[in-house]
Amino acid sequence: MEDHNERAKELFAAYYGSYFQMHRAGYYNEYQKYEISKDTEAIWLEEMIVQRTSELSIRSWEAVHQLLSIAKNNPDSRILDAVISFTTRHLMSSDSVVKLMYAENIIEIIKLVKGKCTIEQLHEACKVTALLLEDIIAKPLIIDPGHELILFQIKDKRALNLRAKNNIDLIKGLL
Repeated sequence: MEDHNERAKELFAAYYGSYFQMHRAGYYNEYQKYEISKDTEAIWLEEMIVQRTSELSIRSWEAVHQLLSIAKNNPDSRILDAVISFTTRHLMSSDSVVKLMYAENIIEIIKLVKGKCTIEQLHEACKVTALLLEDIIAKPLIIDPGHELILFQIKDKRALNLRAKNNIDLIKGLL
């Protein structure tokens, strides 16, 4: 039984809790056979959120992207809270590209969890994200090694600022 639960948990985590993605990959029937309860899935979801939150870093946006993937299947305001909390504490010292990638992922998370969060959470998330984008515009271009602008379809500081401005406009539309 323990092996079955481990396998089911492995599938659940690999597809971020998405039955659709499991089905697309050909694993949904196997997952269904394990008869996992919604309560167990909720525990696994919480574990995934906590794990990915602990992996958030100013050097990479992979963990925030994974949290976005979780939110696509399970819109949960805790995801937004975790990312915003990390952002307010750590992101102002990161490079321009990391700030932009985080901001764009946060905007997508906001869109997904908007109906599941309070007005206060929504306003705080939008405010923090807008401040992050305004910081990109206000400060000189800072790029860490490996974060080449061309990889993100950005050719210079002006293009970066334009993309940040467009994202600020998106935020205004979310309120």
